[in-house]
Amino acid sequence: MKESHRAPADKVKSRQRKIKKKAAGIPAIISTSKHGIKKMGILRTIKTLTLVNQKEGFDCPGCAWPDPDDERTMFEFCENGAKAVADEAMKKSITTKFFKKYSISELSNKSDYWLNNQGRLTNPMYKKEGSDYYEEISWDDAFMLISEELNSLNSPDEAIFYTSGRTSNEAAFLYQLFVRSFGTNNLPDCSNMCHESSGSGLTETIGIGKGTVRLDDFEKSSLVVVMGQNPGTNHPRMLSALEKTKKNGGKIIHINPLPEAGLVRFKHPQDYMKLSFKSTKLADLHLPVKINGDVALMKGIGKYLLKKNANGIQVFDDKFIKNKTINFELYSNSIKKISWEEIVASSGINRELIEEVGELFSISESIIICWAMGLTQHVNGVDNVKEAVNLLLLGGNIGKEGSGVCPVRGHSNVQGDRTMGIWEKPKKDFLDNIGKKFGFKPPYKHGYDTVDSIKAMNEGVVKIFIGLGGNFISATPDTDYTAESIRKTTLSVQISTKLNRSHLITGKKALILPCLGRTEEDIIHGKKQFVTVENSMGYVHKSEGRLKPASNRLMSEVSIVGNMAKSTLIDSKIDWDFLISDYDNIRDNIEDCIPGFEDYNNRIKQNLGFYLPNPPKDRQEFLTSENKACFSITEIPNNINKDGYLTMMTIRSHDQYNTTVYGLDDRYRGIKGNRYVVLMNENDINKLGFKNSQMVKIISDSDGVARVVDGFKIMKYEIPNGCIATYFPEANPLVPIGHVARKSNTPASKSIPVRLEASNQ
Repeated sequence: MKESHRAPADKVKSRQRKIKKKAAGIPAIISTSKHGIKKMGILRTIKTLTLVNQKEGFDCPGCAWPDPDDERTMFEFCENGAKAVADEAMKKSITTKFFKKYSISELSNKSDYWLNNQGRLTNPMYKKEGSDYYEEISWDDAFMLISEELNSLNSPDEAIFYTSGRTSNEAAFLYQLFVRSFGTNNLPDCSNMCHESSGSGLTETIGIGKGTVRLDDFEKSSLVVVMGQNPGTNHPRMLSALEKTKKNGGKIIHINPLPEAGLVRFKHPQDYMKLSFKSTKLADLHLPVKINGDVALMKGIGKYLLKKNANGIQVFDDKFIKNKTINFELYSNSIKKISWEEIVASSGINRELIEEVGELFSISESIIICWAMGLTQHVNGVDNVKEAVNLLLLGGNIGKEGSGVCPVRGHSNVQGDRTMGIWEKPKKDFLDNIGKKFGFKPPYKHGYDTVDSIKAMNEGVVKIFIGLGGNFISATPDTDYTAESIRKTTLSVQISTKLNRSHLITGKKALILPCLGRTEEDIIHGKKQFVTVENSMGYVHKSEGRLKPASNRLMSEVSIVGNMAKSTLIDSKIDWDFLISDYDNIRDNIEDCIPGFEDYNNRIKQNLGFYLPNPPKDRQEFLTSENKACFSITEIPNNINKDGYLTMMTIRSHDQYNTTVYGLDDRYRGIKGNRYVVLMNENDINKLGFKNSQMVKIISDSDGVARVVDGFKIMKYEIPNGCIATYFPEANPLVPIGHVARKSNTPASKSIPVRLEASNQ
């Protein structure tokens, strides 16, 4: 049994309040103001928030939900976006005195919430081998150390170069150019852990790994289906789009194990300025599907539609199916063989409700299906995505107004980073282009993704880890195994804005390189620079920080990457100084290497931005092997628990964004003061002999290794029988490193078999 992860003693006193039935409104305004003023002060809060997502401002460092293409209001941000901005632009800072005061061991005993609240990093710091303290280091010495360590490797493949999805297009392009010039494709990123299943499933079925909708499609849609997603917390601005769906007569279906306030009712905070005090009812139906019951549910909808169509009621787009798709007969025959008993048992939804949803599908002229990690982070995550595509293909709902697939991305530029070449499995055409442009032979052998990188470090195959943003140790699965893996490296490097857990779980030597945030001015040779990002819907636009940097010792991510490359690649033909001297130079090279970026600098400066080519969306063209969209045949997964076991999924609270914890409350779910909780159905509490508010330990041992977290408090909650929910990253130690999605290798964090025992705490 692995060492138990215990909840901090000061975090177990919690209160459970009434679950909210409405999102945003006055509480969101109060929360936004509180977080902003506390961290930035009144004047800085006003200045900063009026620049978020503006044409001449900076892109929100939070989620990748798009901004309106046309006119924008003065307040183009949501509550959680404001928290992300305040968190980055906070006045408090960490200097060298902080690292003299606290040893790494002492900091390791602090909570993630405490670490994040200490402020912005301001100085490059170095941990020598055997030391328990960070000490100051010059930028030149830091780059020289990285160069010496990288050049001492037996092979470039002994280094890992991780990327967070907040990295700009310019930094990402330069980073992958550096890494491939060095000689490896070891470029794992956060996509590997979230929407890799979306990319895999969509590429196979429609020929592109991106969504096929734009923001205005929500206004034109007859039906929007939101699956495995909590937009009220994770993408609050999406609620405005759903509000437009409803006001234009569209219907909304919410499919998720938990009811979420954001999909019940929504009150746009800006409505108060118009003296409007009414909220909008959003979801017409909520289907509390069992964890990992989505494939069965979608097959049930398909079964209803097939029967209705067979009875002479036209519900399919026969012309589209005939001319634009393949495998329809195989799909329909497979659906006919599945019994309603199997569908109901696996989904946890009764036949009548599934048929009610099927009827909405049958009468809707345009359908959008949205999803997030509730679909992708399962062993059959790719199949979940394929089944969503199946339902859309039946009605020809790809490439027409108000319809399409909409994987809702998390990090603000995670899609752009992939477009820029941050991928361990790059396409040959991309490698050919950069090789020809920059005069070198890039590596063609695929590199390690995130999970395989962790395994390679653990096996001693990889010696160096460099992270461009993010909090790798907290974001990844199997925390103990990952920590053990990182500690086996000779050097770990973190390029960061804030202190996090990954600065404390390190290689034998470690560097912290502090960088500018999205909100801050980036001036090179007296010229203000800007960067670009790509949102969830393939729209590329500029982002320009306007705040004074937290420290005059900070470097931009672009400058850090360029200097690492210049120091490491002594014989490189690439003029790294030229590239980082003006970001226009980087964009000129992106234009030459990546289709869709023609006239990049002119377009990005003269206009708001531009959409990248999307063949399925633009002209119903599917770049698959058959040049047609593909119906898929999948199997219903076995989601029946063994006696005494429950299926656990990890979720976020309303007071966090990814691994960054802003507070200890979850306002919408009625939880206050504690993140170490287990949301559990009352029937399961009684059946297993527990009591509400009892302290328990959670054990994951399905692969023969007992992983334990302790000090979690049971909270009675509206969740399907046999299912529980816990917060991420506190429950990450329970996710086995080998529990991953087929094909995409994404950690299956949304369906972990676990059992509970009474806690000794």
